[in-house]
Amino acid sequence: MENLDLQNISNYVNIFIGLLAIVDPIGAMPIFLSITQPNSTEEKKAIARLTALSFFVILLVGMVLGEAILGAFGISIAAFRVAGGYVLFTMGISMLNSDHSEVRSTSPEDEIISKNPSSIAVVPLAIPLLAGPGSLSAVIVYAHQEGKALYNDIALLMSITFIALLILITFSLAPEIDKRIGKTGMNIIAKIMGLITMSMAVEFIAGGMRDLFPGLQM
Repeated sequence: MENLDLQNISNYVNIFIGLLAIVDPIGAMPIFLSITQPNSTEEKKAIARLTALSFFVILLVGMVLGEAILGAFGISIAAFRVAGGYVLFTMGISMLNSDHSEVRSTSPEDEIISKNPSSIAVVPLAIPLLAGPGSLSAVIVYAHQEGKALYNDIALLMSITFIALLILITFSLAPEIDKRIGKTGMNIIAKIMGLITMSMAVEFIAGGMRDLFPGLQM
């Protein structure tokens, strides 16, 4: 079993912070408020619970089966690191520019939502808003870092669990948080998270390039 020391603990904290920056529940909150506007308070809380659960299950599947899925397509972890890093970098730029994609519903979709509010918890809230290409890429890469063993899996699972709980809390209290933070506050948070996401992307790309080209000095 891998020895747990301060360096490892620091790495595990970085995993949590990095994944949190990518998911950014505060940044996703305006979209949640927008598409759940027709719903009652109880329906919004139910949607928040199902969204958090869906997020947890999706990332857990990515953590456990990610490498097998990539292997089925003949994709190496190194190549995936580079591609995932590119996805994260573009996400980070959008976050720095406060360019949040708005998810809008058409009239027929509004009718479906009113009849079955939980239908929006999985799509589009869990997928692709929270458990999208960026967060899935990060989970798969983190789950297969060299030199990590049992503690790495535990740290990643705990990170996914804590972030799912943060999603539940954030979405459940979204109206109150929105009033207190305001648009300016959410933009500031988005920019900070964007900078962290871009930094992670550079690390992913550099690590992938080193694995793909061992003679490359980085």
